[in-house]
Amino acid sequence: MHIDKAKKRIAKQVKKGFKGYPQITIAYFGTRADYATEVAVQFVQEEGAAVQEQRFASKADVREDEVIQSALVKIIERADASSVMEVEGVSLL
Repeated sequence: MHIDKAKKRIAKQVKKGFKGYPQITIAYFGTRADYATEVAVQFVQEEGAAVQEQRFASKADVREDEVIQSALVKIIERADASSVMEVEGVSLL
């Protein structure tokens, strides 16, 4: 999947806001505020359930990595997530 298409599909899901569970939360991390080298995807099946987390890392900016962004889209689809939340900006490691 092309990087722009993947990013648009993720953004469209995020724009919908909270619509219930299952919920996916995406957070980007890096050593600088403008460069994310890691992304964490958290999955919650239902309210009060344990959070499952998977992380992806890259030497390049993960927000511009076609493989990682495509993987995020696939995770959202396979989880049949009702809500997709994204933490704003890049959190420092």
